Amino acid sequence: MKKALIICAAGMSSSMMAKKTTDYFKAQNKAIELDAITATEGEDAIRGGQFDLYLISPQTTMYLDNFTKIGEEVGKPVVSIPFDAYIPIPMGIEKMAKLVETNV
Repeated sequence: MKKALIICAAGMSSSMMAKKTTDYFKAQNKAIELDAITATEGEDAIRGGQFDLYLISPQTTMYLDNFTKIGEEVGKPVVSIPFDAYIPIPMGIEKMAKLVETNV
């Protein structure tokens, strides 16, 4: 099972995207699941290395450089989520799923 973590400002929109994308993967019979946390927890989460991929939401791109550096230190990819992959509609969920599959 591959695991990805969305790091977001407050965690509400990211939690919805994580659930919808995980459901999408289940429907496709793919063993990938997503979870979500707030940016204040991001550094510790990346250092913990429990996920295969860390995704930075559009509203938290100001943390991208720092989180990418930490990801490099622990050997984990950190990727910025484009706006069009962060919309809880089928097109956005498919783009999020493709982003995850490309990077895990």
